[in-house]
Amino acid sequence: MEQQKIRNIAIIAHVDHGKTTLVDGLLRQSGTFRSNEVIAERVMDSMDLERERGITIMAKNTSVQYQGFKINIVDTPGHADFGGEVERTLKMVDGVMLLVDASEGPLPQTRFVLKKALEEGLKVIVVINKIDRHDARIDEVVNEVFDLFIDLDAADWQADFPIIYAVARESWAVMDLKDRDKPGNSLEPIFRAILETIPGPKGQPTNPLQILVTNIGYNNFVGRLAIGRVREGTIKVGDTIAVCKADRINKIRVAALFTYEGLKQVETQKVEAGDICIIAGEQNIEIGDTLSNAENPLPLPRVVVEEPTVSMLFSVNNGPFAGKEGDLVTSRKILERLEKELLYNVSLRLEKTDTTDSFKVFGRGELQLAILIEQMRREGFELMVSKPRVIIKVIDGVKHEPMEHVVFDIPDQFVGVVTEKMGTRKGFMTNMHNKGLGRVRLEFTVPSRGLIGYRTEFLTDTKGTGLLNTIFAGYEPMKGDIAGRMNGALVADRLGPSVAYGLFHLEPRGRIFIGAGVECYEGMIIGEHAKDNDLIVNCAREKKLSNMRSSGADEAVKLTPPPVMSLEKAMEWINDDELIEITPSSIRLRKRFLDPNLRKRNEKASSDNG
Repeated sequence: MEQQKIRNIAIIAHVDHGKTTLVDGLLRQSGTFRSNEVIAERVMDSMDLERERGITIMAKNTSVQYQGFKINIVDTPGHADFGGEVERTLKMVDGVMLLVDASEGPLPQTRFVLKKALEEGLKVIVVINKIDRHDARIDEVVNEVFDLFIDLDAADWQADFPIIYAVARESWAVMDLKDRDKPGNSLEPIFRAILETIPGPKGQPTNPLQILVTNIGYNNFVGRLAIGRVREGTIKVGDTIAVCKADRINKIRVAALFTYEGLKQVETQKVEAGDICIIAGEQNIEIGDTLSNAENPLPLPRVVVEEPTVSMLFSVNNGPFAGKEGDLVTSRKILERLEKELLYNVSLRLEKTDTTDSFKVFGRGELQLAILIEQMRREGFELMVSKPRVIIKVIDGVKHEPMEHVVFDIPDQFVGVVTEKMGTRKGFMTNMHNKGLGRVRLEFTVPSRGLIGYRTEFLTDTKGTGLLNTIFAGYEPMKGDIAGRMNGALVADRLGPSVAYGLFHLEPRGRIFIGAGVECYEGMIIGEHAKDNDLIVNCAREKKLSNMRSSGADEAVKLTPPPVMSLEKAMEWINDDELIEITPSSIRLRKRFLDPNLRKRNEKASSDNG
């Protein structure tokens, strides 16, 4: 492929603004698929978890052919917890397409991804998506985008961006809103803008080889794959090249080369500067390594991503049911899996603890860690995890904690309750904007620890009608104590299955998390106490038989349906002295110390030390 006939572009946006749907349309209209080919919706979301949740988790590459040009497209995640994926993929491209919802406008992640793109010196195309929404405010959103560029100190040439108006779900776009109702609209304006606005690659095929590895893949036939853009030079099958790691340089032979054609990886013999390629031949390659000439290696700066803000303890399951539901239960297997994840996920960190059966994992947020845990349980792992805790830094002798910039989009009748809850969590309001149509946008700066456990509460407070978005906002001095969960736990006192009769008589004591016939054990949490202290209960209690019978005495008891305790809800609910036991088929809540006497002893020791 001739170098000036290549365009490399990333699609960036806030979560749920339509990136993956737009890529679907671009793939279809470029003729990538056969006319009779069955194509899934959101074809780039290939992971099961992505399809289930409707979000992109891993950045992915594809390419389309248009009027003799090859356009390499990277679809990136929109959730703040997966910002590391965006940061590394921007190293592969020469420009970005920024999608903004025509109603919601720029949100926290929009600011984050645009800031990173401008810092990389990339050209930007702005697409105002979902212009068919009944609450679209197109002109206002365009002005907000301009304000965002100015606020982020965009260069004059970056602020001179084309604006396209689109409905990605229906696969059409226009440069002028007057044309929105014309028949036969397509995504051609977007293709045209990419060719005219995004510059071609600058590298030269005759220069010494330089490829920065920005992603890792795997092929059943050739093993580990390194994915990156050829910055300079040319790479061929059979070449001996240098792998420049952080602390050493290895030499490898290129066993196979692939490039992208649509969603497929197609084998090739040679790739020149400007194109994105996949290299096989080295099993120990990592994200951030540079592939260069064997005689004169020229390493590029390694990929640097923002530091994690949240940590969790991953431990071996030591409960009575350990090993009954999962196959991978040992500390060695858990450590191997976590170390493997570090190779793919540049924003995670891992630290060993004083004990051999527990590991500390650092991430960008609760969702990122929850996705990792969910993937592990689906692979057959059994483990225990602790409550997420924020990472405290000491700067100039003063403790600092991570802060979040939070944007609420809520009906105006809920402004009071949200503002009150933010106040108790040490948040302060930075902006308030009435969008009209009965909805208000509130912006707060809140300590990250104040948001742990708040999302479920927020949905309850706003009756499911509110939207909450966050982005990391740096470190600030500690804001003081924040009240945790107000209620205690209902804790089982014995091994055995729960019984409807026993649960029925516990319902006045609080909210029950389990149904009848669930296997329980001593120290397992079966519900939330109505008061602030923990209560040890017998959920296996059966009705005593007697000779006396009265009409209606043996009617079946009716239990309140228990709430579905998802992994994220469990992470929000538990306290520091509690753990989540995770197996392929169950999510259980438990006390850190199962024996009540040990719990009392530990509480006494903690209060004496405190």
